[in-house]
Amino acid sequence: MQRALRSHQQLLAGVVEAIARGETGIADILAAVTPGGGKSLLPVIAAARLMAAGIVERVCWIVPRDSLRLQAEEAFADPAWRAALGHAVSVRAAENAPDPCRGLQGWITTYQGVAAAPGLHLAEMRRHRTLLVVDEVHHLPAEADPSAPEEAAWSRAILPLLETAAVRLLLSGTLERADGRPILWLPYRKGPGGTAGGRAKTREVDLAAPGFAVIGYSRAQALAEKAVLPVDFGALDGEAEWLDEERRRTGPHPVSGPPETGRAALFTALRTGFARDLLRRAFAATRDLRAERRVRLGLPPGETGMGLGKLLVVAPDQENARRYLEWVRAWLPRGQAESTARIATSDERDAQEVLAAFRLRPEPSVLVTVAMAYEGLDAPSVAVCAALTHIRSRAWLEQMIARATRVDFAAGPYESQRAVVLHPDDLLFRRFRERIEREQGTLAREKARRRQGELPIGPEFAQEPPIIPLASNATALHWHRLAPGPEFAAARPDPEAAAPAVPPSARERELRFRISQAVAAQVLEDEGAMQVPRRAGAHHAYAAALKRVMGKGRAEMSLAELEATLAWLERNRIGEHLHLLAGDPRYGWTVRQRRFDFRTGR
Repeated sequence: MQRALRSHQQLLAGVVEAIARGETGIADILAAVTPGGGKSLLPVIAAARLMAAGIVERVCWIVPRDSLRLQAEEAFADPAWRAALGHAVSVRAAENAPDPCRGLQGWITTYQGVAAAPGLHLAEMRRHRTLLVVDEVHHLPAEADPSAPEEAAWSRAILPLLETAAVRLLLSGTLERADGRPILWLPYRKGPGGTAGGRAKTREVDLAAPGFAVIGYSRAQALAEKAVLPVDFGALDGEAEWLDEERRRTGPHPVSGPPETGRAALFTALRTGFARDLLRRAFAATRDLRAERRVRLGLPPGETGMGLGKLLVVAPDQENARRYLEWVRAWLPRGQAESTARIATSDERDAQEVLAAFRLRPEPSVLVTVAMAYEGLDAPSVAVCAALTHIRSRAWLEQMIARATRVDFAAGPYESQRAVVLHPDDLLFRRFRERIEREQGTLAREKARRRQGELPIGPEFAQEPPIIPLASNATALHWHRLAPGPEFAAARPDPEAAAPAVPPSARERELRFRISQAVAAQVLEDEGAMQVPRRAGAHHAYAAALKRVMGKGRAEMSLAELEATLAWLERNRIGEHLHLLAGDPRYGWTVRQRRFDFRTGR
């Protein structure tokens, strides 16, 4: 069965079609899509139609972090959507190297990548009419903020790209920043609530701005179309004790207590016994869910598979992430612990590989992370989230719970699935839970003065209070189901059976590895046949000769060029082309030895 577009995807397709036919002056599309609502397909829809119409020649997709580049590639490479949309657009996850497209129709980079080499990306966009996609645009402030210099640097680097692009597609799960500042490139108008001096207290996104098309997709719409799952919140209360700034014993105080003690109680709870209690409950919920699904899916005991459900653990910092991992592994059978539970943090060298395996393979079924996986991680198999974080920004928490609200087509009928989020029962999380039942708004308020004694709600809440945690324990668990909104009306499209696509960058890595193997094999064969003596440096010389034969290095080659290089190696010997290195002192010894006759000694 062919895949069907959801309402916001159909709206985007209509806007793009009007642009392609020249019926509108729109050059900017803003898509505010609730997290987990299917935002990643929008660039594919826009690029496919605009390229077919000749409006743009390239697509550049900028994502917030490196772990999302592969997912963006997969969105274009998905064979089911390629068939459904009838497109043949391919893009690659590019590094900051010349020719980021390498013969394809676009490239994917990160905010950090653009900030590190803005001229490279700008020059590429000036050479071709480009559709610029900026993912999670709310990360980019329109005004400089001394407390967030990195974000300001991103905005400065990306602004010239926005000014150069032929068409812009701006994506976000929220139209608000935690600091209340306006978002780069978005049109604003004064909101209600003016002061005596005539100054408005709010700014609203101008939905009717000239040249802009705004597409919204709220949580209520996504639930109505069965695009996301309803959420069961498990709110765990507890008590905590700590030493205050003067090293006096304080507490026990409840996690759900008043703001005066709430921050320190939560900080302590996430580092002591309370965290272990919450994590153990999340682990048990995941274990029970997997047992239930195993029976329903007909999988025998001990056999793993997609659709059983996974656990995502979000820790407050890397030190505690490693501690949480040790706890989880202690609850698993010894032979399975290391493969079943993994960690992905910025300090782990294999973090990207672990994230990919968590998304695409049955194992690992437990992932412990801090922030790498919270935004944009496309892992429908996540069914349970242990929210052991003290960040209380609404946008941040929405992104986090959205990791569990994605529909897992491998898990059976929609009605049999649910998202489970276990979290500390503190005041700010309760406020968040109430707020996300409302529609996503378009209001960006200026940062208001905080009332005395009120806890902050933004990322600054993650800063450590000057206390020493002592102990904590869980006391009571309360369950709350997020209101699902309107009645479910739309039918869920059946997944189309298709082999997983290989993204271009993964194919490039595979071909480079195979070329390296082929070069090494020829070196060994020539050494064994005494065509060259065994001595360090032969492999480098052969690689240099291959580069001169092909005209460029493997790191700069396109997919087609890499395939041609591999085909050339299957038919030719590099040793016959070592004369190309003559005159280069780095490889002079190898060239001379290649001319050495072992039989005559001359």
